[in-house]
Amino acid sequence: MLDVILLEDEPVLRQELEEFLQELGYAAVSLASIEEFERRFEPARHRLAIIDLGLPDGCGLELIQRLRAAGDPVGIIVFSARNTAADQVRGLELGADHYLGKGADLDVLAATLAALVRRLHLRPGEIAAPQWVLDLGPRVLIVPGAPTVPLSQQDGVVLDCLMSQAGATVTRLQIIEALGEEYLDYDQRKLDTQMSRLRRRIAAISGQALPVKTARNSGFCFYEAAEVRR
Repeated sequence: MLDVILLEDEPVLRQELEEFLQELGYAAVSLASIEEFERRFEPARHRLAIIDLGLPDGCGLELIQRLRAAGDPVGIIVFSARNTAADQVRGLELGADHYLGKGADLDVLAATLAALVRRLHLRPGEIAAPQWVLDLGPRVLIVPGAPTVPLSQQDGVVLDCLMSQAGATVTRLQIIEALGEEYLDYDQRKLDTQMSRLRRRIAAISGQALPVKTARNSGFCFYEAAEVRR
């Protein structure tokens, strides 16, 4: 799983982008200020960055200049409302790899990240052994190196579907039937809401991103090694 560090000060957009990156399979940390970025940024870990320009404690362009001056090998995408041709040229001249306006479709952001990953030859780290454990006895999720997360019955069912087939895409049909619902009668927005709520709960309690990516119009995939205890 590749780490992405996201710098965006608008709370609603920051959460939306963080959840979108997690759905794509990235490990995302989202920050609201340059001070937070400089405190949390780890060059060996964060090889991808998405940076806004208008921030409460400075301009993102100055941060990009400092990153390039330090020789940090991070791929940088500017994602900003400042999107004139002059802004784009300035951002690219100062070291951004790509420059996107905030009006861009998120699929364009996803494709831009994927292209940057290919160009930089980035590869997720290998996982030697199962680290995420779903224990259906007490119904908890054991998160590696983090607090254990208690689960509702429905969340336990969904994670059982995903983690027992880790690495494979589990269809919406499979999950909905496991929940005891009729697929044709079920409002699938309820499943999306449940997944979003589950991601937020796990992040809030454990500080870790749930390693589940969304296969558009298909289902979900738990992409790290996992163990289910029954």
